[in-house]
Amino acid sequence: MTRLSQLIDAATTALAEAGVAAPRVDAELLAAHATGTDRGRLGFVEAGPHFAARYDELIARRAQRVPLQHLVGTAPFGPVEVHVGPGVFIPRPETEALLEWALAQRFPNRPLIVDLCTGSGALALALSKNWPDARIIAVDDSAPALEYARRNLVDTGVEIVCADVTEPGLLPELEGSVDLLVANPPYIPDGAPLEPEVGEHDPAHALFGGPDGMRVIDAIAELGSSWLRTGGLSAVEHDDTTADRTVECFERTERFHDITARRDLAGRPRFVTARRRQRVRIAARDE
Repeated sequence: MTRLSQLIDAATTALAEAGVAAPRVDAELLAAHATGTDRGRLGFVEAGPHFAARYDELIARRAQRVPLQHLVGTAPFGPVEVHVGPGVFIPRPETEALLEWALAQRFPNRPLIVDLCTGSGALALALSKNWPDARIIAVDDSAPALEYARRNLVDTGVEIVCADVTEPGLLPELEGSVDLLVANPPYIPDGAPLEPEVGEHDPAHALFGGPDGMRVIDAIAELGSSWLRTGGLSAVEHDDTTADRTVECFERTERFHDITARRDLAGRPRFVTARRRQRVRIAARDE
């Protein structure tokens, strides 16, 4: 056990020197992964004969800023854990604030929920745990991401749709029927500097949302104005520099009220929520 502790201490130093944000945490999580135990039980296990070589390899890759989640193959997200790897966006704790808001809402029995830009399916999976009787549709246009989503959502009943959310008139059969629309879309402005774990390993398609980061968010607001039933709710994550622009997206459609900019657990602007106004028919046109 002393040797394991020493190896973790050395790994912590190596990761700190490499600029890893939480070197001790990552060193312990990788040690737990290599020993097949939980982090909280590291003090009760001994390193096997092949541990040091395996651990050194993991630490070396983490020092190269390969994401921790790629090394262990999973990422926690709220009450669930999802499989991740190259080709799919890694869900972040910041999005858990949006999830907590969604879970606090009340809906009729068997609500219809849509998760746009689902990626790994993390949001859809967490929502399905809370509303097992809901009809949930998860949408993405990335083949690699959808492979992970299918793996993570197997046996949940979540419907997976391969589609580009910026496509005009997408899924017209959903018009006026959705109770909750959530999205963690590509929203980073093109060219923004990123940590190596993000810029070099998350797919660019899942990160960047055009020059101002708003290209996909604009499309999602339009979809929400069509898909949501009267009183239906939308929650869309955004860059911490574009909260006002995201609010303006929903205001521009003139079909939402209760438009609210909300912050994540660290107090940063993170997502906007809005409620669909009552539908009024004038000359057979939905205003």
